[in-house]
Amino acid sequence: QVQLVESGGGLVQAGGSLKLSCAASGRLSSSHVMGWFRQASGKEREFVAVLYWGEGSTEYGDSMKGRFTIFKDNTKNTVYLQMNRLRPEDTAVYYCAASPRRFGIGSYYFRIGNTYDSWGQGTQVTVSS
Repeated sequence: QVQLVESGGGLVQAGGSLKLSCAASGRLSSSHVMGWFRQASGKEREFVAVLYWGEGSTEYGDSMKGRFTIFKDNTKNTVYLQMNRLRPEDTAVYYCAASPRRFGIGSYYFRIGNTYDSWGQGTQVTVSS
């Protein structure tokens, strides 16, 4: 199983940017899928983005499109989430997750947290207005 450690959260003003990192220990194969999710206080976990490790293709939640970018560094076994034009409603704990690819690329299941086997500890992102 893959172990994941997130970093990069913090406090930022609305309109600002943050870059989150998720370092994986244990080998990530080309069939792995890496996801970012978030959970705001009192709300359900929400899909943010997914990256298919082998292909590098990506998908985003609707409110993240055009503002967030998920990308990877193969040499560092790390996936990143670049967040621009942040809004107060982006305030949440952000988690990265990993899963072997049990479904086809683009499957809705990769937008569901229960699909993933490994989770990081989470990193807090707070956006002030």
